[in-house]
Amino acid sequence: MGGKGCERSGVCGKKQDLAALMDLLLWVTKGLGAVTTQLRKEKKAVPEEVNRQVRKNLCMTQTNTNFDKTAIEQAVTRTLLLKKDMLSLTERKEELPHASVWEGLPETYEETGMQAGVLAAGDVDIRSFRELITYAVKGMASLANQADRLGMQDTDIDIFMQRALGQTLDDRLSGGNLLALTMEAGRYSVRSMDLIHRARIARFGEPEKTEVFCAGKERPGILVAGSGMQDLYLLLEQTRDSGIDVYTHGELLAAYAYPKLKEYPHFAGNYGGSWQNQKDDFERFHGPVLATSEGVFLPRSSYKDRLYTTDCAGIPGCVHIEEKEDGSKDFAALIEQAKTCAPPEKREDGIRITGYGCKALFSETEEIAASLQNGSLSRIAAVIGDDGRAKKRVYYSDLEKALPDDALILTAGSVSYRLAGTKKMRHCGELADAYAIIQFALRLREVMDVDSLNQLPLFWSLSWHSQKSIMLLLGLLYLDIKRIHLGPSWPAFLKGNVHAVFSEYFGIRETGSVQQDLESVFGASGALITADLIVADIVDQYPSLIPVMAERGLHCIGCGVSRMETLAQACMTHGLDVYELMDVLNAHLQNK
Repeated sequence: MGGKGCERSGVCGKKQDLAALMDLLLWVTKGLGAVTTQLRKEKKAVPEEVNRQVRKNLCMTQTNTNFDKTAIEQAVTRTLLLKKDMLSLTERKEELPHASVWEGLPETYEETGMQAGVLAAGDVDIRSFRELITYAVKGMASLANQADRLGMQDTDIDIFMQRALGQTLDDRLSGGNLLALTMEAGRYSVRSMDLIHRARIARFGEPEKTEVFCAGKERPGILVAGSGMQDLYLLLEQTRDSGIDVYTHGELLAAYAYPKLKEYPHFAGNYGGSWQNQKDDFERFHGPVLATSEGVFLPRSSYKDRLYTTDCAGIPGCVHIEEKEDGSKDFAALIEQAKTCAPPEKREDGIRITGYGCKALFSETEEIAASLQNGSLSRIAAVIGDDGRAKKRVYYSDLEKALPDDALILTAGSVSYRLAGTKKMRHCGELADAYAIIQFALRLREVMDVDSLNQLPLFWSLSWHSQKSIMLLLGLLYLDIKRIHLGPSWPAFLKGNVHAVFSEYFGIRETGSVQQDLESVFGASGALITADLIVADIVDQYPSLIPVMAERGLHCIGCGVSRMETLAQACMTHGLDVYELMDVLNAHLQNK
């Protein structure tokens, strides 16, 4: 809560003892990652069992996923046993970190975990990089875990995650080394989004534009929350002809776009809103709720007896549905309880449209490019990321209202619940489905024949609140996307020189007022100089700006290479603030 790591009861509701156990689980998982990395250097195989345990550990320690101390303790014990087995196979142990060789008893878990938290690294820059990398790797693990459940793996992602985790314990790595690792994490972030994209299409078909009913029906139901599409599928299979309807909650609304899932007539709709509204939504639903992944709160007593967890989610006192060796699960308890429950309380949420994946967006690319070129479409806003309870998140609703009627909005993630959809909007799905927006932007760049994604009239607004959103941020940076507005507040784990790198070099800005943010990218109404203008065009049309630009530090405006850069790219190269320079240049022209 204070930007210092979890030192007391946090906003998610977990207590200090549980936080310490989670820190310990993460620490020993990093130690295991260092051991498996050393084994691979020695050309020795690492069992798939280890890869799965690492993924599961990382998922269990995500925010609002698992509050069950017993489950966390058991994961620590399993990890220590696996680590011991792997350690016995290594030839060189002398350079491994302490977490790789630590063998503690359960009675020492909590005390050791107290020393292994966020503040374990004393240097603020090293700490910032390590936390940033760790959060991104957790986001990758979430997608890799879901893809594995759907029958698709990418071992290279597992290898990177384990190596990166081990390197966050390596005190020999400088800030420069960790910056390079951060950018590598961006590359694997994109690869992880591609993995879950392919896995879902292979299992359920290509997503397609779909209208989703968002109010309760007449029959009893079961509500599925999280991002566990495979669990949703298994539940739909087991509830055939049972008289029970199945609904989704939150981001899982995106499941309706997949043809194989739409085949089930009792797949009844989406119930409720964003994840942070779940306590009211779950209570009004009346039937059992299945939490499949991150995004679950400690429940109210009024519905705790009908809240079930599965996979990496866990709530003490709630029934946990385990996966069998063949990948199946038995949801009989939920189904039988649902038959005794009242139907969901009626809502007036109407219809939402989702399903704008790669195929759907690609089919519109030529038309959108033509509209941008003839002026009938002025700009595109990519509003992606997480929702949350903070009042500042009204920013995203205000952003939609401030965009002109001739703007197109692309959205993915729970932040889309902040958007009314009154303008031209394409809902691409859950946060990982921002991959479709990325692929669309790359395709649009080709169609419009520009050199950089930053030359497109595209406003990137990322609402961060989860590990997957941090993974997405690094993915965007890896693709060299500038002018990202990150909000609704600056992350506490980006401090010191790391803050400077992200704001000055990568051009990331904390969200301010909606109007200022839009003007910083597209220019104020009537502004002559904007960040996406080519330097050569600026100096050719406004030669009086040459000495102004030189005085501000843009000395190479006569260079053939720099003349072909956008103003934003030239400023990045020279370490200048493009927004500040735009203000100066426009003020100069206005005065003239």
